[in-house]
Amino acid sequence: MPLNRRTFLERSAAAGAGVAVSGATALPAGAAEQGHSHGRPPKRYSFTVMGTTDLHGNVFNWDYFTDKEFDDKTHNDVGLAKISTLVEKIRKEKGRRNTLLIDAGDTIQGTQLSYYYAKVDPITAKRGPVHPMAQAMNAIGYDAAALGNHEFNYGIPVLRKFEEQCDFPLLGANALDAKTLRPAFRPYSMHRLRTPCGRDVKVAVLGLTNPGIAIWDKANVQGKMTFPGLEEQAAKWVPKLRSMGADVVIVSAHSGSSGTSSYGDQLPYIENAAGLVAEQVPGIDAILVGHAHTEIAEYFVANKETGKKVVLSEPLKWGQRLTLFDFDLVWEKGRWTLEKVGAQVLNSNTADEDPKITGLLGDEHKKVVAYVNQVIGTSTTAMTTADAPWKDEPIIDLINHVQAETVKAALAGGQYAALPVLSQASCFSRTAAIPAGQVTIRDAAGLYVFENTLEARLLTGGQLKDYLEFSARYYVQTPAGGPVDTAKLTNADNTPDYNYDAVSGLTYEIDIAKPTGSRIVNLSFDGKPIDAAAQFVLAVNNYRASGGGNFPHVAKTQQLWANSEEIRNTIINWVKAKGTVDPAQFATVGWKLTRDGAPVF
Repeated sequence: MPLNRRTFLERSAAAGAGVAVSGATALPAGAAEQGHSHGRPPKRYSFTVMGTTDLHGNVFNWDYFTDKEFDDKTHNDVGLAKISTLVEKIRKEKGRRNTLLIDAGDTIQGTQLSYYYAKVDPITAKRGPVHPMAQAMNAIGYDAAALGNHEFNYGIPVLRKFEEQCDFPLLGANALDAKTLRPAFRPYSMHRLRTPCGRDVKVAVLGLTNPGIAIWDKANVQGKMTFPGLEEQAAKWVPKLRSMGADVVIVSAHSGSSGTSSYGDQLPYIENAAGLVAEQVPGIDAILVGHAHTEIAEYFVANKETGKKVVLSEPLKWGQRLTLFDFDLVWEKGRWTLEKVGAQVLNSNTADEDPKITGLLGDEHKKVVAYVNQVIGTSTTAMTTADAPWKDEPIIDLINHVQAETVKAALAGGQYAALPVLSQASCFSRTAAIPAGQVTIRDAAGLYVFENTLEARLLTGGQLKDYLEFSARYYVQTPAGGPVDTAKLTNADNTPDYNYDAVSGLTYEIDIAKPTGSRIVNLSFDGKPIDAAAQFVLAVNNYRASGGGNFPHVAKTQQLWANSEEIRNTIINWVKAKGTVDPAQFATVGWKLTRDGAPVF
């Protein structure tokens, strides 16, 4: 059966706490003492591979946007300092030589700590600093890490410098040089584990990254690198690794398990292909999954060709979890055979921060805290995103106002200067806030937690209606008359907050009593119903403009202008230039939720 969301969930629910690998017999307890084929106990060896993913620049259990210790509603903790403590505990239990530590990508982007050392005090500068993530991961003793898509956000020079600073290889078998089609990074790493039996175990780690890089970071990689599908490259490399004597093959894949894509037909490859790799490519024993920011403790996929069960595990993002793959091997017929494998995750909120890591990077942490607390202006009113997922709030209007103003200035004097400029923005964080009074860098940066850049695209009124209809799928269909529970109103079909766009410059209603695809009502521009043929400029982030979220039309429309400056910095510089943020100058209610014409709020 092909791997889809339904079969994935069914299989996940059915997964046990360990599986005997097809073709090998798990011996009962004491079998070794009872003797083997020649009266001798069989040789056995067990080892553990630990895994993290989507660390996104988190070293400390700290939120640089709130300027306090990280916390969420389930009291997760974050950061490599906590992971380090868990890793040392497992090494002590299992024996250092019987463990490996790997990562599945998205390492150098995501916090103000990682931003600071890419942009403010860049690692690429002459005699520049060593990246905090390289320092921490080197100190912890990582053995290998796959490339994530966010590794490319700051450009290839930053990534290459980070690679140079790491004591372990960055792996990407499907990151190819665009001209030679040869691997641009190391495809795999091979590790020898010494056993008490005198026969080493060879463990191969194959790194696979996300094909979406070609879309999301087109400006940084076009003409330089190409990113074919994970299944295709795994099918090429796994047999090679086996022929090189690998007893165990692990894939570290920066790709979710669900078999879905967020960019539609933009690329012929699957974004979340880890489950398909397990299903389609024989010879893999385990896959460390990344990219999807979900927690999968243990999940088994049967390979179609061999019937063998492959174990997958995805630890939760930011260092909130550590995956443990436990492998049991037996020496049979002159080689090591995998007898049993299972996976589990450990919660980093059970561990203290490792003082070795916090001490190593204390100075870097203090520098970044001082940087984000710089005052850049004042605000006349407090604004928050708490209700932004279901109301047109001034704080989202601020993003749209800055974006539209920036695009208007860029197009001034050109052939598109007379066209109306609209803007899209998402609620990236439900806890972002601009206080009344002093505004700091972290306040402004907290509105825009991604390193997206700004573009201008040419769209028609009809295309904009399609765009808004697609965006409105975010709401759960809610019949008129009954109460509305905001906790159950949004994120229909697992649509994340960052894939719901509010568009400023138009007025419209979203009728949530109606089915998806026919919810946009009274769509108007300048007080009149929108003309389907009229042309508009949309100020849009590069993720959306390049197909992220699979919104209709925008990726295929004409690009009128693009900027390399992060939108976050554009907002910070706008606040600095204005000195005062006053919602009275930009806030309007352009959209609202209705049910059969009656406002919901």
